[in-house]
Parts: sequence; C-alpha cells; structure tokens
Amino acid sequence: MLTRLDDLMSWCRMEFKPKKSRSLSIRKDKVDEATTFTIAEQQIPTVSQEPVKSLGRWYDSSMKDTRRGAETLELTSESLLAINKCVDSKPLYDICYSTVGAIEAKINKYTRKWLGVPPGLSDVAMYCRKAKLKLPMKSILEEYKCGKARLLTMLEESDDPVVKTVQSSLKTGRKWKVTEAVDEAKECLKMKKVIG
Repeated sequence: MLTRLDDLMSWCRMEFKPKKSRSLSIRKDKVDEATTFTIAEQQIPTVSQEPVKSLGRWYDSSMKDTRRGAETLELTSESLLAINKCVDSKPLYDICYSTVGAIEAKINKYTRKWLGVPPGLSDVAMYCRKAKLKLPMKSILEEYKCGKARLLTMLEESDDPVVKTVQSSLKTGRKWKVTEAVDEAKECLKMKKVIG
C-alpha cells in the first residue's frame, strides 16, 4: 500500500517526508517494535523512537497517559520555580515600580483565569487580608515596596558609620519614591506615639 502511494505521489511530482511521519504497529494488544515501514526508500520513524505531538497531546509507544502526569508535574514545578526566581530577583536589581506593576498585571491575568473569576475582579479582592476568603498569595507590588523600604531603612540605620554617611539612592522610578514612603511611615509612627 505504501509503495502504491509512493508511485502515485511520484506521478504527481510530489514526495513524502518520512521524517515528519510516525509509524505504529500493534499486534495482539502490544506494540510491535520489530515491524518497520518504509516510503520513498526511507524508513518511517516509530512512535517509540520519536514521540509525536498531535492536537496538543504527546503520543509514544506506551499508549498511556501515566507518564504524561509525571511530566506535567515536573513542568509545573519548573514553571513555579521560574516564577519564584522572578519574584525573588526584584530586590537585587534596580527595577522600577512600573515594571513590577506590569509583572503583577500579567500574574493577575493568569490567576483570574485559573480561578475562573471575571477579568474585572479588582486586585483588592485578590490580595485582601481581612476578607473571609483569603487567597494564599501576596501582592508582588506590596512585596516590592516592603523590600525597598526595608533595604533603605537597613542602610540608613546601619551601625557602620561609613554606610550611614553614604547617601543611599534606590531607583524605583517616577510613580513611587521609596524615600518619601519611608519618611511618611516614620511620621505616621510618630503621630501614633503622640496620640497614644
């Protein structure tokens, strides 16, 4: 049958690409590795030699999805590690506030998609600590602000006189200034002490 197909294709002045095809032979409910198919004098690779992806699913000689579960788990772990590295790398670099905001917007978009909530759900509803239903995650923008404020306070209140005298300049962009936020927080604490 493959020979007849090859003859018809050559008559049409066309040719098969065996490398892009896969073959699978099943005998008595088991995959037969010994049987191979050839077309245009080239061997068609078997599914066990080179698994194939079709309609979003991978197919191999096992013909089962059990291995796919382990691969999906591994892919999920790698993806979460990549997200974790992205979140942990914020304080190390002088990333501006708007860039972190864009990262959070992307994360929020996919989080809403996974949770099945409307796209219009506000960030306040997602990251609220006082609501009855609390999600086990924190706002990246809030973590960014806390990290920058902590770093500035650590530099300003250092025991080392050299570090204390150096003017610390932490770049946060134009939308939010860490020095202003820390000064405002200190003023609020002073007011609370005065009020009692």
